[in-house]
Amino acid sequence: MDGEARCPITGAQPGLESDRVGGAEGTRPWLEDWWPERLQVELLHDQSPRANPMGEAFDYPAAFASLDLEALKADIRALLTDSQDFWPADYGHYGPQMIRMAWHSAGTYRVQDGRGGSAEGMQRFLPIGSWVDNGNIDKSRRLLWPIKKKYGSKLSWADLIILTGNVALESMGFKTLGFGGGRIDAWEPDNATYWGPEFEMETQDKRWVGKPGTDSYDLENPLAASQSSLIYVNPQGPYGKPDVLGSAQEIRITFGRMGMNDEETVALIAGGHAFGKSHGATPKDYIGPAPAGSGIENQDLGWLNSKGTGNAEYTTTNGIEGSWTSEPTKWDIEYLRNLFAYEWELTESPAGSIQWKPKPGQDARTTRDAHIEGKENPLMMMTTDIALKEDPAYRKVCERFLDDPSKLDEAFAKAWYKLIHRDMGPKQRLIGADVPDEEFIWQDPIPALDHETVSDNDVASLKEKILATGLPLSALVSAAWASASTFRGTDYRGGANGARIRLCPMKDWEVNRPGELERVLDALETIQSAFNDSASGNKRISMADMIILAGCTAVEKAAKDAGVAADVPFVPGRMDATEDQTDPENMHYLKPFADGFRNYLGGKYEVSTERLLVDRADLLTLSAPEMTALVGGLRVLDTNYDGSDHGVFTDRKGTLTNDFFVNILDHNVKWSKTDDSEEFFEGKDRKSGEKRWNATRADLVFGASPQLRAVCEVYAADDGHEKFVHDFIAAWHKVMMLDRFELQNPLYRA
Repeated sequence: MDGEARCPITGAQPGLESDRVGGAEGTRPWLEDWWPERLQVELLHDQSPRANPMGEAFDYPAAFASLDLEALKADIRALLTDSQDFWPADYGHYGPQMIRMAWHSAGTYRVQDGRGGSAEGMQRFLPIGSWVDNGNIDKSRRLLWPIKKKYGSKLSWADLIILTGNVALESMGFKTLGFGGGRIDAWEPDNATYWGPEFEMETQDKRWVGKPGTDSYDLENPLAASQSSLIYVNPQGPYGKPDVLGSAQEIRITFGRMGMNDEETVALIAGGHAFGKSHGATPKDYIGPAPAGSGIENQDLGWLNSKGTGNAEYTTTNGIEGSWTSEPTKWDIEYLRNLFAYEWELTESPAGSIQWKPKPGQDARTTRDAHIEGKENPLMMMTTDIALKEDPAYRKVCERFLDDPSKLDEAFAKAWYKLIHRDMGPKQRLIGADVPDEEFIWQDPIPALDHETVSDNDVASLKEKILATGLPLSALVSAAWASASTFRGTDYRGGANGARIRLCPMKDWEVNRPGELERVLDALETIQSAFNDSASGNKRISMADMIILAGCTAVEKAAKDAGVAADVPFVPGRMDATEDQTDPENMHYLKPFADGFRNYLGGKYEVSTERLLVDRADLLTLSAPEMTALVGGLRVLDTNYDGSDHGVFTDRKGTLTNDFFVNILDHNVKWSKTDDSEEFFEGKDRKSGEKRWNATRADLVFGASPQLRAVCEVYAADDGHEKFVHDFIAAWHKVMMLDRFELQNPLYRA
């Protein structure tokens, strides 16, 4: 030994180690490739608190309310004209590109399931951040970093993105309606939202059937964008072809799917195209990949351009080059005037994209170059612009705005406000001094609480009267579930508050058992009326509260009948919306395609029934255990929409037992399909062949999915019944309270 200390372990046995290291990606890529049809229960657990560096206790609404909003807006205004070398401002003003950033953040919203929108700042993450339509928006957000850095936790990216768009409009002469803050940032990608069936960007052949311009042209629900990786439609036209009327049809469908009518659609396009320019100065061969495919050294910047400086006059984004107006940083109606003043002909941009220019000989206006002093360029229109002129209905709206430009001012202000706030829910969730006084019908208004609420003694008396009606417990549970389960955590719409279950169209939805629902409502209205007439002072109970109280009473009785004494929480304070406060068309979008909690399937869908169940649970912000407990409980409580016995694995209907779980795990039952649809099944005793149960896919998935089966095993165990009852009640209470925003944060008080 030379005296030097040495480790006695010189290495592992030959063949036990390797210098080649792979993987480090977890199991999910394998699961997706090997078993693509598996039920992704883990989607219910996206946005884990473990991903949030702020911690669960952080009160962002309070933090936002504490900042100096006027100082923040002043900082944004200053930034808009402070051109940076790494990304020079067009026309010396970042306003137009910031409007685009805000628009594209909010414009992913869709009415069918309330997903998308601006409320979580999802533009920062995949897939949205690397969509083709969001080209170079990464530069806009990078320009905003100094402001985000300054205000830190008091200002979410989601609020900053939208507020910057608002300030940009005002800095260029437009008067907005206002701004409501309170958007809470997500901290990981949204993996639950279905963005389409395609696996390639800028494709649309899988989401449409039929031909553009025909009545058979149909876009798959719940999608809103006409192509994958776009926000609305291809500006060159359907499938990249200059089909003007086909483009008008796509615009109407996609904007409609995003909650806009014809007037709002024209106002948004005319208002947005009053500003800025489109970029197609360089062939796309020079443009690098989106941020997700860019090198690590580029630090999440994508679409890097290798021609010239790579920016300014060399910029390419969507490939179309030019401006719509001669004053691209000034609010006016010139866009519509130019559209109608000139005849337009097809041409190509330097990047090879289809666009339109004024036909020769018309002495058309020109627009100054965005970067080269003294250079003038011809005006530009897209196929989607020409569509507004050629479609008869859109043309009428345009002509009305041209006759009275103040109507465009008003229409754009309202449509823009709706665009950037639609996914924020009711007005009470908007925070800040700039929230307008007006409450809009699309915000689903509900009267403010105007009476003293019922006491514990009142509740006990009302419970007795509810049970004395003799109505089946299943009917009371069904009515309460139908009312509360309309809630969507995606856009904060729906829920029990307002009792819109009494009104069209909800009261007539097949899934809500309308005949039975009418009998329940009649009985509850009688109890309500008698109580309110006899109550002293200003004490009242609303029908919204009566419906939920009836459901809670039934659950409590069903638990007691099963041998578990448990209190079901009831919190009064809901109000009843009126017909004047309810837009039936707007309410229609809350109707479920499917509701596995009630074994309802509204049609034949390409997506599996069990995936639709998980999707419904996700809208209700439920975890996998909460979903499991609720389905098992609702089945034994006999709440199937059609009164069928599918999944009602019990001989004690109306009693809150754990029988559903015991019997779904019973190996003595053999299941088989009963028809070619693979939707319906029957379970027979393995020995005798005697039929035991009927089921749907929404039932059998709880035994077939390993993750859901594991939860069922907890509730089916000999010591699992009482835990199940308490878990069911907790999940039930959560759903009943999802829209009680005023109890979630003091700043949400009406």
